[in-house]
Amino acid sequence: MWRKLLRALGCLSYLTLLLALFAVVSYVAFSQFVRRGVTPTPELFGLAEEDARALLTDQGLAMEWSEANQRYDDRVPDGHILMQRPPAGALVKRGGDVTVVISKGPQLIEVPSVLGEAVQAAQVNLHAAGLRTGRTLAIYSRDGQSGTVVAQRPAGGQRVERDAQVDLFLALENVNETFVMPDLVYKPYDNVRRFFETRGFRLGRVSYQSYSGIDPGTVLRQFPLPGHQLRRGDVISLAVVTPLAPLAEGDPDAPPTSSATPSSQTEP
Repeated sequence: MWRKLLRALGCLSYLTLLLALFAVVSYVAFSQFVRRGVTPTPELFGLAEEDARALLTDQGLAMEWSEANQRYDDRVPDGHILMQRPPAGALVKRGGDVTVVISKGPQLIEVPSVLGEAVQAAQVNLHAAGLRTGRTLAIYSRDGQSGTVVAQRPAGGQRVERDAQVDLFLALENVNETFVMPDLVYKPYDNVRRFFETRGFRLGRVSYQSYSGIDPGTVLRQFPLPGHQLRRGDVISLAVVTPLAPLAEGDPDAPPTSSATPSSQTEP
């Protein structure tokens, strides 16, 4: 009985050895014949184009890509590998190609210029361009009317990433900037108008009347009166002697068709 048991154990050991030998021979045959000339694809994600190409060349592979196969991406910088096919770890025959998609980096947007616009209109234009409104600050400025945008950061024309913030600076009226109203009576109206308009003031109502003994186009009365405080937004009204040659019809400064005496005029 013991002899039969030993014989059975010997046969089992022999079969086990044969199976192990077959497995080793099969693995060697597979490695030498089936996998000969095959290499795993390296991981290329995030590598610069030059580095990815060098890595593939070391493993006997070639890179394939085209400019039409580039994409914008917020994560991967411009010129770096975004995707690859076959994926990393796949077996590829040496000499084969690996197709890649190269990132163009974040998509940049040209900042629109919103100078001179009211804050609501500026916000709408920025949002329509894919940007966000950042801080809105009020500053003293002579560059625009109160409440309009006189500066922005980034400036118009610059290229930024989508959803970037644009800070707006709004003109604030400087109530402390006051002047003393000069005496304009008996001065030529044309000189007075040029003086104020070149300094940012605006003339309001100008009334014309006939007056003997004073040259045509001479200022007779003014409001505000001489010595009063004057700000840039204040309206300046004048009474002027009717010119000899009336201004063209439709001109806002043209005198009325009928003249009036000084006593019939209302103080401007």
